[in-house]
Amino acid sequence: MTKHNTLAHLTFPLKIRSLLIVAALLMMAAVSPPAMAGDFDKGMTAYNRGDYAAALAEWRPLAEQGDAFAQYSLGLMYDKGWGVPQDYTQAARWYRMAAEQGNASAQNNLGFMYDKGEGVPMDYTEAARWYRMAAEQGQADAQNNLGVMYDGGHGVPMDGAVAYMWFNIAATAGDQNALYNRNRVQKHLTPEQIAEVQRLTRQCINDLSLCP
Repeated sequence: MTKHNTLAHLTFPLKIRSLLIVAALLMMAAVSPPAMAGDFDKGMTAYNRGDYAAALAEWRPLAEQGDAFAQYSLGLMYDKGWGVPQDYTQAARWYRMAAEQGNASAQNNLGFMYDKGEGVPMDYTEAARWYRMAAEQGQADAQNNLGVMYDGGHGVPMDGAVAYMWFNIAATAGDQNALYNRNRVQKHLTPEQIAEVQRLTRQCINDLSLCP
C-alpha cells in the first residue's frame, strides 16, 4: 500500500487507498507461515511478471485457508481488476477477512470502501472505525485518512486539532499527502493550538492507542 502510485481521487484533502507493491509483498512472503510460503512465493513470481491469473491461482487456496496476507492480496486483485473482473463486493469480502485478523492494510482499504460506498453501503462511522484500527498500528495511509475524517466531521466529531494531530503523525512517518493536509489545516489553528497538538503528537507516537 505504499508505492502510493495511485490516489483514490485527486481533490483535496487527499484521502488515499493503499496499493499492493512488490516490496510489501516480499515482506509478506518472508513472514508467511512456512507451510504456505512456497505457494505464496510462486504467486509473487507470477505477480512480478504480470501474470495475475497465475498469482490468483496460488493465493486463492491460501486465502481460503485463512492466510491474512493472501486474503488482502485477493481483495486488492478484485479491487483493481487484476486477473479478475473488478468486483468491489468481492474486494470488500476479502479485505474484511484479512482486516478481522488484524492486517492494517486491509483495515485501511476496508475503511476506504465504507468511506466511498464501494462494495458495501456508505458508512462514515464504519470507515472511521476501520481507519482507526489501522492508524493505531502505525499505518500512515490510515492515519492520513482518519485525519481527513476529523477534518470534515465524517463519522467522527469535526475537530481540526485532532485532524492536525493525525496528519502530523503520518507526516512524521514521511507521508506526503498527510504533510500537505497538515500544512493546510495548520493555517486555521492558533499558535497555542498547534503547540498543544504537537504535545499530543509526541504522546501519541509513544502509544497510538492513546490518541484521540
